[in-house]
Amino acid sequence: MIRVLLVDDQPLMRGGFRALLELEDDIEVVAEAGDGRQALVLAREHLPDIALVDIQMPVLDGIETTRRIAADPALGGVHVVILTNYGLDEHVFDALRAGAAGFLVKDIEPEDFLHAVRVAARGDALLAPSITRRLIARYVTRPAGAVTGAGTALKDLTAREREAVALVARGLSNEQIAAHMVISPHTAKTHVNRAMVKLGVRDRAQLVVLAYESGLVTPGGS
Repeated sequence: MIRVLLVDDQPLMRGGFRALLELEDDIEVVAEAGDGRQALVLAREHLPDIALVDIQMPVLDGIETTRRIAADPALGGVHVVILTNYGLDEHVFDALRAGAAGFLVKDIEPEDFLHAVRVAARGDALLAPSITRRLIARYVTRPAGAVTGAGTALKDLTAREREAVALVARGLSNEQIAAHMVISPHTAKTHVNRAMVKLGVRDRAQLVVLAYESGLVTPGGS
């Protein structure tokens, strides 16, 4: 059962999401919050798998809420998905930096929304290849090869792990990575997971951000 925490300051919006989610046999809404501070309390109480968090809220906004969830060891299993009205804007990338697993635009089709919740619950990033390229091209401005903590951390990766990380940053799934590297999907997943552990990132979205910020992958690269 996928346990979901809804965080939005609009009761009607929360009600709509709840009604949709509770029609599914494998999804349970465990709590609702109207602001980020309340969300943190409820997240610690219920330990949801997914926190659907509105990016703009009173008291504590979605970005700071995400940052605090990501920084709390007790909430390590909570995947934050940002909800936004505006699609690709500067706040979305800030949310990814803060630790969000991805983002959804609120006018998403119901079936796509449900699919996204299940994808996030598996620990996969909600970043389609086209969205990844647009997002990174607009908001990652550091030059390739810049000396950063991320770049230093990459030195601990094996050549195959670095290759897998680069392919994740291109938006490839484990199955596509396996085909590209001519290995099994299980081995591809192992390379990705080991890289995440070595780099200290929570999920694939964070891996994408790090790959671009470190210069391992560049926005205009092939």
